[in-house]
Amino acid sequence: APPEWAPATEQSSTYGLQNEASDESYQKALEFCERHAVEWSRILASQTIADINSNGCLEWRIQTHDSSPVAVVHNSDGKGGLSQIRSKVDCPDTCLLSNLPIIAGQYHFPNDGGVYFEITVNKMTDPSKGGVIAIGTACRPYPLWRFPGWNLLSAGFHLDDFHKFFEDSEGGRPCFPALGSPPIMSVVGHTIGCGYSFSTGTMFFTIDGQRLPDAFTGIYLQNRSGIDVYAAVGVTRECDVTVNFGGTSFKWLEGNECRWRMDRQVRKLGDDVEEQEELPAY
Repeated sequence: APPEWAPATEQSSTYGLQNEASDESYQKALEFCERHAVEWSRILASQTIADINSNGCLEWRIQTHDSSPVAVVHNSDGKGGLSQIRSKVDCPDTCLLSNLPIIAGQYHFPNDGGVYFEITVNKMTDPSKGGVIAIGTACRPYPLWRFPGWNLLSAGFHLDDFHKFFEDSEGGRPCFPALGSPPIMSVVGHTIGCGYSFSTGTMFFTIDGQRLPDAFTGIYLQNRSGIDVYAAVGVTRECDVTVNFGGTSFKWLEGNECRWRMDRQVRKLGDDVEEQEELPAY
């Protein structure tokens, strides 16, 4: 049987070390999650699969919406692989998701490897002045005024205080309990990665290519054929972040191996899906 999710062993914080969301944001998100059920996993459109077969991980990119306070710029050819997120000094808490799932419930889960992506922080307002960037995952629909890790079926690593979160609306848990302090004092100029192992449901993070101790184990394994999970990046205040889904080489060298490629999983349907006579589409 797959390992079950259990809370991380590190002591949980009631409040964030640097920044806190408002009670209004918290309550509004609770109401949002009560009103909106998590979307059921879907089979990608045949044209999307054809594009993935042609372009691989370049089909993944960060999405924004019309009312978003954040600008997102993609590669000059309009494809993904690399997305540039830019926000202004008055930007409120904002979460952006990938256009395609990075963990796709209707598709085959290999016994090895998983998925991996990175962000490079070019600019971030000092945390003492409210600046935050976060990297992680979330299911749709997600309250987009909430950082990854704060709400249902979402995980995140917050770079203002280096705390990790999974469905944790409080202060999270430290990522470096053994070290006592993070290996870097500021994330500006550094590359942070997020990986997920299919076989164990383990989520981990990296800094400049060095893998950190596993953050969570056993997440997204329960009813995983029923959900799609998306890459998530959160920003507050003035930030400039490059998101890499494999458009260029990763700092974490193992992430460049085929078994961690973003496009690997969706090239084969899950065994139970292949047995169906008719397949739904996006």
